Amino acid sequence: MNEAELTKCHELARKVRIHCLKMVHKGKSGHIGSMLSMADILPVLYTQILNVDPKNVKKNDRDRFILSKGHGGAALLATLAELGFFPLEWLDEYYCDNGKLSGHISHHIPGVEFSTGSLGHGLPVACGMAMAAKQAGKKHRVFCLCSDGDLNEGSTWEAIMLAAQHHWDNLVMLVDYNRLQALGKSRDIIDLESLKQKLEIFGWAAREVDGHDQKAVYESLRDLPLCDCKPSAVIFRTVKGKGVSFMENDYRWHYGGLTDELLAQALKEVEEAK
Repeated sequence: MNEAELTKCHELARKVRIHCLKMVHKGKSGHIGSMLSMADILPVLYTQILNVDPKNVKKNDRDRFILSKGHGGAALLATLAELGFFPLEWLDEYYCDNGKLSGHISHHIPGVEFSTGSLGHGLPVACGMAMAAKQAGKKHRVFCLCSDGDLNEGSTWEAIMLAAQHHWDNLVMLVDYNRLQALGKSRDIIDLESLKQKLEIFGWAAREVDGHDQKAVYESLRDLPLCDCKPSAVIFRTVKGKGVSFMENDYRWHYGGLTDELLAQALKEVEEAK
């Protein structure tokens, strides 16, 4: 990724954060902290890594992407809209009566492969897609972005074991590892450390990088699979609420809503950020 491409990714991440703040405020919804923690990952993924086309969203050889943490779906919706998968005006209807965009991600929206919201569903479905691709001799890849909460679910670990057992090296699990959940710190709820070692013991190839360093995000994903005959896991160390000082590393912004005053403060910080 050259400097011009990196600059575009930085700008797209900034736009995604601005959209998310406005969407959550207008829809009187929550999960803003979960959206902001992955706002630097999605621009790199969609502009540099995934084989997708906004002009042909159902092309047969496209890579598949599942957002398992569907409660943070506004970040994905904002990314897709900015890249032309659907009109930007749709974002104004997020979480609103009779609007096109629901609070959790829906496959009815162009560019969205699978509806999610209840944690622990994304990776099992991604496994099914990866298995189907292997059996059909197809070359596309399947990516699934999970959260700390996803990794508390038994169904996720069943999928982790299944994928390693069958050597689905066309499967990539991305982890938005902000180490916070709805009710507190992950280490106090179900401690996932050392996550990289756990995944390696379970038979995956894994690496861990800074999820807010977009160059590092790109470099962690440009050469996949990480190891032949193994599924790949990339753990992105992130900050819940990244980009807004009063939200960062505060689990209360998993659900917390934005007043007019807090929206103005948050937008000012994001708009002025370098």
